[in-house]
Amino acid sequence: MRTDSSSGTDPSAGALPARKHIQAGEGGVPVLDVVIPVYNEEKDLRPCVERLYDHLVRTFPYRFRITIADNASTDSTPQVAARLASTMESVRYFRLEQKGRGRALRTVWSASDAPILAYMDVDLSTDLNALLPLVAPLISGHSDLAIGSRLSRSSRVVRGPKREFISRAYNLILRGSLQARFSDAQCGFKAIRRDVAQVLLPLVEDTGWFFDTEMLVLAERAGLRIHEVPVDWVDDPDSTVHIVKTATDDLKGVWRVGRALATGSLPLDRLTRPFGDDPRDRQLPGVPRGLARQLVGFCVVGVLSTLFYLLLYSLCRSFAEPQVANALALLVSAVANTAANRRLTFGVRGRESAVRHQAQGLVVFGIGLALTSGSLAALDAAAGGPSHSTELAVLIAANLAATVLRFLLFRAWVFPDRRDDTPPAPRPAYDMHKVPAGVGADQPWDATVQLHAVRPHDHDPRNAR
Repeated sequence: MRTDSSSGTDPSAGALPARKHIQAGEGGVPVLDVVIPVYNEEKDLRPCVERLYDHLVRTFPYRFRITIADNASTDSTPQVAARLASTMESVRYFRLEQKGRGRALRTVWSASDAPILAYMDVDLSTDLNALLPLVAPLISGHSDLAIGSRLSRSSRVVRGPKREFISRAYNLILRGSLQARFSDAQCGFKAIRRDVAQVLLPLVEDTGWFFDTEMLVLAERAGLRIHEVPVDWVDDPDSTVHIVKTATDDLKGVWRVGRALATGSLPLDRLTRPFGDDPRDRQLPGVPRGLARQLVGFCVVGVLSTLFYLLLYSLCRSFAEPQVANALALLVSAVANTAANRRLTFGVRGRESAVRHQAQGLVVFGIGLALTSGSLAALDAAAGGPSHSTELAVLIAANLAATVLRFLLFRAWVFPDRRDDTPPAPRPAYDMHKVPAGVGADQPWDATVQLHAVRPHDHDPRNAR
């Protein structure tokens, strides 16, 4: 996975600004840049671009641009694309000498000056009436990314049973392995805000078909808002996608991303919005910020930890006396509880200070051990050989008291909130003619990309609606 050293991004400048409504483009800068990645599409490219251009002229109220991203085509696609760029308004052409849809999108999006970046497949399987609903939440500042979904209940999809099965099975895998909540990872109809793309794209490693999934998973894990649009979609029977190879590469990507998320090696804090951008984070009089969310996370982890503790205690009780069984069960569950609260409740990622946090967690564990062991000792003294069910009832009550104390100690001592309220330093201006460090680092920019400049008639008044 890409790390700080490979991306070249200053972590201190990584926090995203608050989302704002995007104003109509000034100085000829389009609001929307729609990228069409192609590979050997000499037959379909011209009718696709003409149809998309006509739709945008008729329905899109802002200035736009269409960018053809050629993935090292070997047929006459480059000539067709260059001709379109030279004869049609607001159409430009990129040439890449290496294949890979993800590589093409990352390269073109990184070089674009448009505040809203989108892409769609050249076959235009998705009905274009979904394009404005796709980008509207990004323009308004409501969302960070937007995707078309073929699996929504209100979507209308025409495709064969094999592709339907593969698509649904893949999304079930994402939900089960990466806890993804978005419904359709591979629909070729997506959009992203440029300020988000500048920070998110350097973290995305894949250069092929898994690019979409990796981008969405990282965005979702970082807490960004993903808007889903139900689409009408008709399968392209002439699609050149190799299903078996694509599925294999996707499963490898799922394993790689899942491992990186589990080890905390991804600097997802770069993608966080400023505190207060989410209404749930706004400070209320007399309520420490983030308290409500932390309480929910702590309670969920606490319930699971208690069940885990009781299971361990019952297992240990089969070969050890109550005090020993309690100590062993509480020790193991305390380590798991600290790790879970560190990541899920208090949002601490990475390995930094992990040992110190576990050591402090063991101190908190000692306090819990004293409470529960004292309760068992008091019960034994009072009842003289109580039943197992009575022991469990006393332990549950003692654990509830220890849980309240554990949360207070975790919040005030183990994971104190040291966030600085001062706003981050402004990010440097973005130059569309330069690729940010770490973006497309696997290929030299000047050697592999040829940019056909935007035609002067990009500024045609008819396109400034």
